[in-house]
Amino acid sequence: MDDFPILSVLVALPLVGALVVPFLKGALAKQAGIGVSVATLALAVVVAAQYELDGGMQLTETYDWIPAFGVHFALGVDGLGLLMVLLTALLVPVVLLASWRETETAVDGNEQGSPTAFVAWTLALESLSLAVFLATDVFLFYLVFEATLIPAYFLIGGFGRVGRSAAALKFLMFQLAGGLILLIGVIGLYVVSAQAGSPSYLLSDLMALDIETEAGRWLFVTFFIAFAIKAPLFPVHTWLADTTGKATPGTSVLLVCVLDKIGTFGMLRFCLGIFPEASQWATPLVIVLALVSIVYGAFVAIGQDDVMRLIGLTSLSHFGFIVLGIFVFSTQGGTGSILYMVNHGLGTAALFLVAGYLVSRRGTASIRELGGQEKVTPVLAGLLLVAGLATLGLPGLSPFISEFLVIIAAFQYAWYVGAVAVTGIVLAAIYVLWMYQRTMTGPTADVVTRDQDLGVREIAAVAPLVAALVFFGFYPIPLMDAADPYVGDLLSHVGITDDPPEVTAPAAAETAEEGEY
Repeated sequence: MDDFPILSVLVALPLVGALVVPFLKGALAKQAGIGVSVATLALAVVVAAQYELDGGMQLTETYDWIPAFGVHFALGVDGLGLLMVLLTALLVPVVLLASWRETETAVDGNEQGSPTAFVAWTLALESLSLAVFLATDVFLFYLVFEATLIPAYFLIGGFGRVGRSAAALKFLMFQLAGGLILLIGVIGLYVVSAQAGSPSYLLSDLMALDIETEAGRWLFVTFFIAFAIKAPLFPVHTWLADTTGKATPGTSVLLVCVLDKIGTFGMLRFCLGIFPEASQWATPLVIVLALVSIVYGAFVAIGQDDVMRLIGLTSLSHFGFIVLGIFVFSTQGGTGSILYMVNHGLGTAALFLVAGYLVSRRGTASIRELGGQEKVTPVLAGLLLVAGLATLGLPGLSPFISEFLVIIAAFQYAWYVGAVAVTGIVLAAIYVLWMYQRTMTGPTADVVTRDQDLGVREIAAVAPLVAALVFFGFYPIPLMDAADPYVGDLLSHVGITDDPPEVTAPAAAETAEEGEY
């Protein structure tokens, strides 16, 4: 059993499903898709059960692929990869269940693509995303990194609202540009490793290299730009709002809550892992970009009339928090950023799906044309409120602890960095509560009285997300147990040790004297 390639099977399972589903029709294709995604989730849970929380890369599989270039088919899982795998495996069946009827009807007068195609492309994206999070060979990572664009492009362009084709093309152009820049870095790593002895793309070999300072900084720049586009980070974020505004809610969940996590995942895994010196060198600029993303994303979200664009732009602000946590180089910041990646995925997925339910009922995403919905659909209104409160970081819901840790780390780095970051929390309360007020309260339009509240299927799709938001809000220990060892190992590799808490001599003496009485 120890030799069983469980990670390869985990990656292959949804890919096989994606190849089989097109031969099925109607409801059977959807049922098969959900069945495959649930089986993938179960296998991911098995991987988690086998993972030992003391850190390190585990369950590794390494096979020679192109020996002349040092390329391997190599998979492995650590704390960061495990959390991303579990998040991906959870969100895909949720999306397929929530999108059961969505792809069958026209939106804004536009016919949708085949529901079977939606299921197949979703499973293909899941397989490739899992491969990204498990790859321990940089060349393999690059291939699946680029391959994720294929199902993503067809999901955006084939399903959604008017203008989706243009949005899909814009998305593709930005991502291809990032991929081409990343390719330069991948080729550079081959040259560097070959000069050091023998070429190798294995992450373990590259992390052990002593890369010359100037070369390391140039290579870091290529990787960071590609990951900043993927994340996205200001100023290479402009594809985000157009994509989430035109794609279906389910597609937006896959893009923002899974695919975009590859950007921040890559910053942790490859930028800090392979280029530790260059990462510290670039820190001042990266922190400025993160702070601009936090504040700018929040301000732009406040001014949106399209609810789906608004939710997309909130993620620009949230990814700013994640990047900030990564580059302040502390245990609190690193752990907070990883938890933020997970909790943002849960909260934003719930917000996209519930907002999508609202848009499908009213036939518009314009906030000014909505209103009074809570009087007719109280369950929808309640779920939207919970998802919104999670987005703004309400204590008791899981995003709060992530935000709290990042803010602490920001203040420890510099008081003014923390002060700017805190404004993002204030602005989040404005754009979430104002959006809720304008869509859910006020006078009820005549058209609203004919709407129905959420059905069992729709509630069942969102319920796991809400349950996870509440559970991890009160008990984040499982997430922290997976993240902390990874962050500790990464900071040690970078050469940074957190300053331990200090107790002054007088305070220690007073404590000793009190103990004598």
